[in-house]
Formats: sequence, C-alpha cells, structure tokens
Amino acid sequence: MTTTVDLVPGMVTTREAIAAAYGCGTFQGIEPADDAGKVFVYSDPSVGEEYGYTFDGRAEDDEYGPLYLYTGAGTKGDQKPSGRNGSLLTAAEKNREIHLFVENGKVPGSGAKQQRYIGQMVVDLVKPYEVRRAPGKDKVMRNVLVFRFRPAPGTTPAWTEADRLPDALKTDVEITEPGQAAGTPAPVILPQQSGAKAKKTEQHGTAETVADIPAGQRKVLRREGELVTAFVAHLSAAGHETYSFQITIKGEPGALTPDLYDATDHVLYEAKGQTTRANVRMAIGQLADYRRHIPNKEGLRVAVLLPSEPTADVQDLLAEEDVALVYRTDDGFAGWPLSA
Repeated sequence: MTTTVDLVPGMVTTREAIAAAYGCGTFQGIEPADDAGKVFVYSDPSVGEEYGYTFDGRAEDDEYGPLYLYTGAGTKGDQKPSGRNGSLLTAAEKNREIHLFVENGKVPGSGAKQQRYIGQMVVDLVKPYEVRRAPGKDKVMRNVLVFRFRPAPGTTPAWTEADRLPDALKTDVEITEPGQAAGTPAPVILPQQSGAKAKKTEQHGTAETVADIPAGQRKVLRREGELVTAFVAHLSAAGHETYSFQITIKGEPGALTPDLYDATDHVLYEAKGQTTRANVRMAIGQLADYRRHIPNKEGLRVAVLLPSEPTADVQDLLAEEDVALVYRTDDGFAGWPLSA
C-alpha cells in the first residue's frame, strides 16, 4: 500500500487509488482487500442496462430504513453465493467492512471511470439478497443475486437522487423457480447486525441510519420460505408443474415477484409466514396486482398460502374477495386441492 485514501462519503476517487491504498484489485465489481479488513463494491447501473436489466440503485425505504440494491458477481451463468459474492455474505462474520462506490463519469482527459463513495454498508439480515432473472454477457437468461445493502450503524450515506433505482426498460414477464422470485435465498448464516464494524463518517444532509432488525423477522422469512418449499414438494408429488414469475413494468423501478404459480391448476399463490390479518390483507392486495400481469389470465385463480389456519373472520374476508385459502396442517395442507 503506497498511498492513503480517507474514505469520506461523497468523495470522488478511482479504483486505482483505492487499490493502491488498500491492496485490492481494480477490475471486478466486488474487490476484497483482506489485509485491510475491507470489501470494496463498485456499482455501475449502466453495465446492467447494456445487458438489459436495471437492478442496481437506491430502492424505496422500507420499515427498516434505507436500502441499496446491488447485482452480484458473474457475467455468465447462474450467480452463486460463493467466491466474491460470498465475501459480502461473510463480511460481518470476518469483521470486514463493506464500502460502496457508484460510477461517476470519466476522469478528465482519460477513459478511466471515476468512483463516488457512498459509504459503509452491511448486508441486510432479514433478506441478504434476492434472486432475479437477467441476461448474461452471452445474452442467455440466468439467475443473478441482487444484494440488499443497509447503511452501517452510525454512518450516513452520501447518495443522491441520481442514485435511485432506474426504471425498468420494458414491461416483461420472466419465468423463475418457485420461491426465487420472492427473493428467498439459500440458507445463509449471518451474525447479529450489532457485530458489524462501523467507522464514524462525516454527516451529509439528513441523518439516516438503519434500525436493528429483530430476530423474529428473520424467523418469519425462514418460515415463509420453508412453507413455499414444502408446498412445492407437495404439489410435485401430486404431479403438478410449478414455477413463478418476475414481472417488470416499463417506467417503474424494481420488479413484482409472486411466490408460486401452479401451472397444472392455473393458480397463483402468495405465501405469508404469519396468519395475522395484516399479512392476509397484504397478500390479497399483492395477488390483485400480480394477477393483472400473468400470461393467460383467463380462468386464473388466486390463493393465499399460510402456515396455519387463520381466524374465522379472516377466512370470511378471503372468501368475499374470491381468494382461496390453503394452510399447513400436521399431515399436509388443508384447502388443497382447490374446489373448482
């Protein structure tokens, strides 16, 4: 390491300067610097646009605070949660900081790209990444990992309106594996967020931070993923073909991601990890939105998939909205097969 670079949110630098200061590479989107205890992430939404997708950028805040989406490493074939992608998932466990940069034009008089430093990040504990469908460098559709970053506790990111998630380039529907469109990743052991190492940074604008995510929410997500997996196995044993969809809407950021589609019975399912009224109401609204975009809508039925039987009034609500109910029991699933 021959130079020094002070990582101050909002600063503009180059990959070469970061590499010289911290001993990492300069060519990949994810560059671990093991000796420095850091992982550098370089986001360039224009690269995704060249391939035909727009997954990188500042997403809408949710109940846990600010969120930035970043497409993982791998230009061909399905991306895996290992290698450079794995360095993000294990960063907190290994006490390594994640630092996010965004492409910021060219160095004057040079073809090299400038990088604007957003700030220190941590991988979201509730959902570390989503699985999306996108073309690779060879134009073949594959699964990509879209990581979900949160500002590290005690830090303030220097993102701007220009960093917002770009709108989809076109309206499209892609077939995905069951559960993948919902962003349910393979099991990943992540440490408590409080264990993340954060350094104090300069304040830029309104202070933002992300609340600690309770373990209960992680359990709900796992319960939902396990529920979908078990029901897919149940349907497969009955000879049913299942998959799901990734729906992008031209002019809107992000994607709509239903949980499960039973192609044999032409039924769209939305799963919830809890049977509360709030969860069921959310599922009803999601199904009403999703069904508008499903191919071959004629005769399509919709259903809510729950881990247990809800209250009688919630069941009445579903019936009045013409939404079927399937829930898990000790010996299978009640409500399935759906009545015609």
